[in-house]
Amino acid sequence: MILTVTMNPAYDMTYRVEHFERGQAHRVRSVEQRIGGKGINVTRVLNQIGKYARATGFSDHAFAAAAELEMPVDFVHALPWVRRTVVISESSDGTATALWEPGARVSNPHAAEQLSVRVSGMLPDINGLVISGSLPGGIAHGLPADIARTAIAAGVPTICDVDGEALRLAAQVPGIVLMPNTEELERLTGRVPVTPDEVVTAALPLIERGVRAIIATRGAEGMVVVTADGAWSAALPEPLAGNPTGAGDSATAAVIAALSDAKDTPDWSDVLVDAVATSAAAVVIPVAGEIDRRVRTQIAPTVIVERLATPQETAP
Repeated sequence: MILTVTMNPAYDMTYRVEHFERGQAHRVRSVEQRIGGKGINVTRVLNQIGKYARATGFSDHAFAAAAELEMPVDFVHALPWVRRTVVISESSDGTATALWEPGARVSNPHAAEQLSVRVSGMLPDINGLVISGSLPGGIAHGLPADIARTAIAAGVPTICDVDGEALRLAAQVPGIVLMPNTEELERLTGRVPVTPDEVVTAALPLIERGVRAIIATRGAEGMVVVTADGAWSAALPEPLAGNPTGAGDSATAAVIAALSDAKDTPDWSDVLVDAVATSAAAVVIPVAGEIDRRVRTQIAPTVIVERLATPQETAP
């Protein structure tokens, strides 16, 4: 089983319009509401690609009940209400505009401890852990790192897909896998990595301090993985148009699926190919947390992979 942790879940709202113009009234063609949050999206995709996954984190009673109708869950009921995220999807060209509410403040003073205990109790039964998304108010930035440290000590491959101070603290956990986007990597390293080689330069100090892998997601430009064993970039020959919301979560699902199967060091170039293909298969779906498995299968052989030189390899 793979376990996902979502500390700040959401109801995902998708409004479909023909064309969105700022300052104008719009007739909405259709509305869709579903449970969401980054870890929830990862759980959905894992189940679609044949991996049994369970979701935990913080929620209120209503959200937990709705989630239980769709997937195995075990939430700590600590939120007074659950936020919404709104995506305006334009049918004219596939453009998506997202509005994210900040979320409620955790009302239970023992919530962090309860979540940590809940995850620890499941560690003997899981072979992969994903901690992803923002933190609600009232939760310390170090909680994702604390949970990750316990899981890694138990031999469970762990991905942290968080941001800000939570990401900085997670980067101090030996053995962790981080999946920042370009902006998150910039905030974490203080560098502005534009090219794949610059991503390698920015990420290597973190690898030298014990991070197992940095998988930088770069939108239409693909992904870069940096590890102690080397670095690779991967991208599609031509990016797909569509809704990028949830594409990163789909990539995370592909990576943790590969790590949960690997008995030793995975072939990181293969991991990257599957992550790019799975991410692209999410872009063509208008809602987050879903992939087109046919597209995933068709696109994987077309992904272009390049081995990147590290400073150690280029040194005289």
